Amino acid sequence: MSKQIWRLIATGPLSGAENMAVDEALLNAFNPQSSLPVLRLYGWTPPALSLGRFQKAADVLDMHICRADNVPLVRRITGGGVIYHADELTYSIVCSPEQIPPASSVKDSFRVLTGFLLEFYKKIGFDAGYAFESNATGLPLGERTPFCFAGRETFDIIVNGRKIGGNAQRRLKYLIFQHGSIPVINRAEKGLSYMLEHQLNLIAGTTGITECSGGKAETVLLDSPYTALFEQLKESFKVCFAVDFFEDSLSLDEQTLVAELLETRYLKDGWNLDGANR
Repeated sequence: MSKQIWRLIATGPLSGAENMAVDEALLNAFNPQSSLPVLRLYGWTPPALSLGRFQKAADVLDMHICRADNVPLVRRITGGGVIYHADELTYSIVCSPEQIPPASSVKDSFRVLTGFLLEFYKKIGFDAGYAFESNATGLPLGERTPFCFAGRETFDIIVNGRKIGGNAQRRLKYLIFQHGSIPVINRAEKGLSYMLEHQLNLIAGTTGITECSGGKAETVLLDSPYTALFEQLKESFKVCFAVDFFEDSLSLDEQTLVAELLETRYLKDGWNLDGANR
């Protein structure tokens, strides 16, 4: 029996505006009846802040500090809180529900679609599990927080008692979009410095790959732009979902959509700061 084929698009590091335009273009161009499911791998250059779909920048960010540092701000098509994207691996998935293993609910689909991350962390030597499995302190799960990494969801991934990265999902009819952040170096404190609320306890329970390895991760794994880690991530995905990859680039139609989305949304302050197309 042949393995399912997934389209692999490794765009490398792009600007925040380009990254969000590519994610949305892949979603908008996807046909549940005819498109191959997509795994996209990418990074961020320069570092940027992304706002959740329903956030307004002035409500959660210190705009004076953001402007003084000239940090780019973009808006995601998924919900959740602010994320500071730097020194990380990032992925996005576009598929139909029928193209992934069965899930009992939308919430359970997070378990299905983050299974490859557990495989990845275990492959690089970490004892990783889900938040609900290691919640010995009884901390509330699912509380909304303005800073993404401050909260914990049921299927957030925990290493050494700390949350590593974050994942968010968007559902359309017959479509699933999910993307997530995998911090190589934990930059949560830097991200918090841009928030209106600066309480360090909000990020006390966060970590990154370098921290989890005691700062002694093999140099080959931490080469910039983290080529070896991306290769481990690809292999973990293939093993977890028992699939093969068709390595691809953006189609002409997708490139056209990216250009349109940059012009109408992701290069405009109205959209990025307030969610308004102006």
